Amino acid sequence: MTTEKMMTMMPMEMSMDMKLMQQCIEACAAAEQAATMCADAAMGEGMAKMMSMCANTADMTHTMMRMMMRPTGYDMASMMGMLEATMMMCRACATECMMHADMSDHCAMCAEVCTNAVTAMEELKASMPVAG
Repeated sequence: MTTEKMMTMMPMEMSMDMKLMQQCIEACAAAEQAATMCADAAMGEGMAKMMSMCANTADMTHTMMRMMMRPTGYDMASMMGMLEATMMMCRACATECMMHADMSDHCAMCAEVCTNAVTAMEELKASMPVAG
C-alpha cells in the first residue's frame, strides 16, 4: 500500500485508478521476482530458451513497475505501449514455462505469477483514459 499512499502525495492529479495501479505494481514485482528465480533455475537445468524468456520478462516487468511509479512523467501513449509489450512478454513467458510445469515447480509458479501480472495489467489498461 506504500505506493498507493505515495501516489496521493504526488503534486499532480492522477487520471488512473490508484487501487488498480497498486495491484499492477505488486503483480509486476511478483512477476519480476518469479521470473528472475525461474531464469536462474533454468540456467542450472540447461533450458536456454526459457531462461532467456524469464530474464526478459523480469526486465520488462521491472521497467513497467518503475514507469508506473513515476506519474509526473506519464505519457498515455507510451504507457499503453509499454503495458501491451509487457503483457505480451508475460504471456510468452507463461506459455514457455507451462511447457515445463510438469517437470518443475518453479516453472509452474512462474507461469501462474506471469498470468496474474497480465490480468492486473489488463485491468489497469481498461481503466485508463484513451491516449490522444
